[in-house]
This record gives sequence, C-alpha cells and structure tokens, in this order.
Amino acid sequence: MGQGGIKVAAMFAAVSLTAGCLGETGGVPFVSKLSGGADAQVQPAGANGTKVAALAQTPTANDETLNAESVVITGLLARRSVLPAGSAYDRVSTAVLAANARAAETELRAARLRAQAASKNWLPTIGPRISLNSLGDIITQIVVDQVIFDNGRKKGERAFAKADVEVAAVTLAEDTNDRVATGLGLYLSAAEAREVGALHRTTLREMEHFEYIMSERVRGGVSDMSDLHVIRQKLSEIRASIAASEETSATAIAELNAMAAQPLDDVRGLETLAISAQAAQPLTVTRADAEKERSIAQAQIDRASQLPGINAQATVGENSGAGLTVGGANFGLGTAARLKSIEAAKEAAGRQVAQANEDANRTLRRLEGDVTATGRQAGEARGLTAQAKANLDLFQEQYEAGRRQVMDVVGVYETFAQRQNAEVALKYEALRLQVELARVQGVLADGDQI
Repeated sequence: MGQGGIKVAAMFAAVSLTAGCLGETGGVPFVSKLSGGADAQVQPAGANGTKVAALAQTPTANDETLNAESVVITGLLARRSVLPAGSAYDRVSTAVLAANARAAETELRAARLRAQAASKNWLPTIGPRISLNSLGDIITQIVVDQVIFDNGRKKGERAFAKADVEVAAVTLAEDTNDRVATGLGLYLSAAEAREVGALHRTTLREMEHFEYIMSERVRGGVSDMSDLHVIRQKLSEIRASIAASEETSATAIAELNAMAAQPLDDVRGLETLAISAQAAQPLTVTRADAEKERSIAQAQIDRASQLPGINAQATVGENSGAGLTVGGANFGLGTAARLKSIEAAKEAAGRQVAQANEDANRTLRRLEGDVTATGRQAGEARGLTAQAKANLDLFQEQYEAGRRQVMDVVGVYETFAQRQNAEVALKYEALRLQVELARVQGVLADGDQI
C-alpha cells in the first residue's frame, strides 16, 4: 500500500506538471497561473474614495486580469457621460440611478464568479468513487482526474466565461443608459406640458378679453351672436387643453418620482447636449462583439466535444492505481458535417457583428440627421412665431383704429398661439433626439460609475 501511495503521488505530480506545460498552449492564458497579479482585487473608487462600481462590490481574484485583457470592459469603463455636471439632467440621472434595482448587475456578478471558477479549470479534479462489486463488497476510492489533452475544450470554457462577463457588462451598461433615458424622457414630457400649459393660459386670458368685447358688442347689437358662440367654443377648447397639459405634467412627474430615489417636482432647467454620432461606439455593436467572442468560444467547446482527448487518473484507497485514458465522443458518419457546422457558426458570429455595425451606423446617421433637421425646423418656427406676433400687433393697431373686426384679431391671435405651440414641440423634440442619440452610444452615465 505504501509503494502504491508513492506511485500515486508520483503520477499526480507528473500529471500536474504536464498540465501546466500543455494546458495553455496556443494563445495567451486567460488567467496567469504564475504571477500574483491574478489574485489582486479591483477596487475602483469615486471622488470620495468609496467603492462605487459594480465590479468592486463583490471583488474576485480574477477581476484585474479580466479588466486588463477585455477590450469590451475597458471600453465600457472609459465612457463618459455627456450630461453637464450639476445640471437638471444630472440631478434626474442621479436620482433615477440611486433607486435602480440593478437586476443586470446581479447577472454580472454571477458571470464574474463563473469566470473565476472557469479560470481554474486547468487544475485536476478530486472526487469520491463508491462501487459495489459482484461479491457484495463496497469499494471506496478517491479519484484524481487531470486533463492532458482536450483539443482546447478547457481553454474554450475559459474564453466563454470571459465573453459571458463581457456580455453581462454590456447588458448592465444598456440597462443603466435606458433607465437614464427613460427618466429624462419623463422629465422632458413634464417640462413640455408645463410650458404648453403656460402658453394656453396666456391664450385663455386673451380670448376671455375678446369674449368680453364681443359680448358687449352683441349686447349693443353691433355684432352677431354667432361670433360670440365661436369665441366661447374656442375658450372651451383652450380650457380642455390646459387640463390635458396639467394631467400630462402630473402623470409624468408622478412616474418619474416613482422611479427616483427622491422627489423631482422642483427640478427645472433644460440642457443642450454636446453629442455627435462619433461620441462612442454604439452599445449594440459592443454587445455584438462580445456575443461573437462567446459564440466562437462555444464553437471551440463544441468542436472539442466531437474529438477524443487524453486524461490522467489516479485513485487512492482500495485498489489504488494510476493511468492514462483516451476517450471522448465517438466518430460517426455525421462527424465531419458537425465539425463543418461548428466552423460555420464562427463565420456567422462575425457576420452578425458586421450587420450590427451597419444597423448602428444607419441609426446614428438617422438620429444625427433628425437632430440637425429638428434644430433647423425649431429655428424656422421661432421666425414664424415672430412673424405671427408682428401680424398680431398690426391687426390690434388696426382694430383699435376701427379698421378691423374683433374676429379678425381673434383669427390672427389663434395663428400666433399655434405658432408658439409648434415652436415648443420642435424644441422638445430636438432635446429628446439628443437624449436618444446619447442613449444609443451609451454615454448617459460614466462607465466607471455604472
């Protein structure tokens, strides 16, 4: 038994050394097994020195290596928010993110732990074996199993776990930017409703003045009753518009407060975002890159599963021993076709990235064009509003001089009010497009703060 134990120990040492030599051939190792850097913990800190990043809340020994080797995560961490610091937008963003349930962060933590586990898959596995022989005796053994050659399966598992972390990180970035965009959308809806409501109330006061004049003219027999009915109908429509604006504003603020950590009723102010189509790589393209690497890693695992491998096993206990085993999937008439399909999956992953790039470029060009066009239209609307105001002033002067009827002035004032409403709508549409452009590129929040 002593000699058997020595043999087992010698075989185990040989197996471990062989795995250390062969386990990482063919590429840069995902986790260095010799340097101490792989055991360091990532601790990103904010301005106050406290940990603020999701990657630091449950640190693993694999984080530093992962961050250094992952182009995707490095790019996500380098993104900077286009929201002006201390602005109303920034206050809304901070409030809605403070109340974020961050379900995507949980998946990221799980993926990081899976990656840490996969980074150690080159080590031998140890487990019990209990069997019952034909004589009714129970045989217990400890089995040590070490992969010597597996056609790159273990390496593919490590690559898959790494890519899985990258996909989870992109998901967290998308979730965060979507939440900020939703909060800003509600804030802009409330602000637009308040501004439109203020315009309607101004119009209401003017129309009430015209109603008073027309009622006096009807009472004196100068004007027809039908004109008074028309003005009163317009007053009813304006009052209904005011009520609708108030309801829209209240609903938007209530929904915004429901997703924020603190009430945002008193937040005021609008911002023009300094954003262009070249601000950052769209998150859809970043996700496609990460999913491509994951698909390639999965294809590598699938390919290795179709080919035989070499394992070394040692047993300690009754009937101790050691040896090499060659095994794996059985060959069949469809093996060649399966291997070709796996290679085709790698090509398909690359084509999906190209398609994501094309779709993202189309979206960016459309949004950039819409931002430019809406800004131009808003400028034109301001000019048309100014012209309508000049016409209104001229008609009022002519009315006071007795050369215009009341209904003439009412019609011109109604045109002026419509021009004001159109100007406000275009202004807020331009602001929403800026937010959408920033959301697509994932720059509504700092990457290292996500």
